[in-house]
Amino acid sequence: MSVKQIKSALISVFNKDGLDQIVKELIAQEVKIYSTGGTQTFIESLGGHVERVEDLTGYPSILDGRVKTLHPKVFGGILAIRNDDHQSQLEKYDIPQIDLVIVDLYPFEDTVASTTDEDAIIEKIDIGGIALIRGAAKNFNDVVIIPSKNEYTILHDILTNHNGETDLNTRKDLARKAFKVSSHYDTAIFNYFDAVQPNEPAFKHSILESKVLRYGENPHQQGIFFGEMGAMFEVIGGKELSFNNLVDVDAAVALMREFKDGMPAFAILKHTNACGVAVRSTVLDAWKDALAGDPVSAFGGILISNTTIYLVTAQEIDKLFYEVLIAPDFAPDALALLTAKSKRILLKIKHFEPQNKSYKSILNGVIQQDTDLSVEKEENLTFVTKIKPTESQIADLLFANKLAKHLKSNTIVLARNNQLLGMGCGQTSRVDACKNAIEKAIEFGFDLNGAAMASDAFFPFPDCVEIAAKAGITSVIQPGGSIKDQLSIDYCDENGLAMVMTGIRHFKH
Repeated sequence: MSVKQIKSALISVFNKDGLDQIVKELIAQEVKIYSTGGTQTFIESLGGHVERVEDLTGYPSILDGRVKTLHPKVFGGILAIRNDDHQSQLEKYDIPQIDLVIVDLYPFEDTVASTTDEDAIIEKIDIGGIALIRGAAKNFNDVVIIPSKNEYTILHDILTNHNGETDLNTRKDLARKAFKVSSHYDTAIFNYFDAVQPNEPAFKHSILESKVLRYGENPHQQGIFFGEMGAMFEVIGGKELSFNNLVDVDAAVALMREFKDGMPAFAILKHTNACGVAVRSTVLDAWKDALAGDPVSAFGGILISNTTIYLVTAQEIDKLFYEVLIAPDFAPDALALLTAKSKRILLKIKHFEPQNKSYKSILNGVIQQDTDLSVEKEENLTFVTKIKPTESQIADLLFANKLAKHLKSNTIVLARNNQLLGMGCGQTSRVDACKNAIEKAIEFGFDLNGAAMASDAFFPFPDCVEIAAKAGITSVIQPGGSIKDQLSIDYCDENGLAMVMTGIRHFKH
């Protein structure tokens, strides 16, 4: 029969927060309780009678507590199927039937985070607890498993609203949760021992937290996020983050990493591509000049700043409809204003540091690569034209190059004075990308005379520098590497442009 009544329980927990309400219900329903050590003392302090595990097994807790529950009289009562054969064996060996197992494991991850003392860390590898979880979960047809304090609310509901009765679906779902707990725990232990192998793909041995999203890229697609959002962001108000929101947020954080230190920077992204970026002496000016880059595309975009948002900036931002606003902090009055619109998502970012590896699912597998963390500086540049760029031109070129790195290939970026003027991205032709960037800049009123141009890859022909020169652009940065590099260099020399090469390509597919 699928409905089972809880008549006996084994409790072995490290963290006892929230356990008192569970124990009181078990006592009220006259459930026989088995326990050890500190858990036993805790239950007795609440007025409950406890059958000591050491009395059941005939062995005390030994080896400094390393061995307490590992005994046939414990695991027999958990693993026994409720059929005549197994029941007769339980009677023969005087083994009590156990209907409920409550475990909260030693805090291995917390210990790793708080100390480098290997002896202390190793002692927090739970052996008996993990075995209890697996044993009870395996026998979900007959046994209820509560694998962590996170499931106490479920058990409390079973006890108070269902009089301690469970159906098969409930027990099976708890078993699923139990194996997730055990998988995560074993993964954390593996990762600790495997820390000396940084180049192995983490996804191979990580059991990440999962969250079902409203849908995927489109409403007819299901979406799930695997990861720990709380490790990187504090989510403040707003609707649930969608699949597309998360993809855009990832692109925004990667871009702002380039400007995380230094003067206030602001970026506006749409479909993972930056449509406005500016670095200024104040965050308000950075916001205004980022918005000026493309106020049309900014509607419904993802906004990110590298510094605190204060009220005066919040008041300007609040005039625009946006999906997500990301910043390291928000002044209290700015926060009050921004949260008044309930659907807007605010993310307080804790750090801008990316993972060293990135992954993409393709075909019937996954590809892995090193994350593109290359940041070109002035000393990395090769000056290839007769005219050398000025210091202000070099600053513009390096700024433009940072942006080109984060736009979809083929891409061209036009910039001046730490501001994105125009960009063309995701084009099959670099010439089209160049034309798009110029048209975009002119559309929003920018004078391109003296502007800088960046390309994510080399120029196989001089056509792009020719188009750029006619628009008034005077300096160019590109990786170089084409067998026809000299054609573009010669055109620049003949027409008074400065060109530098980085030797680093930034394709982004």
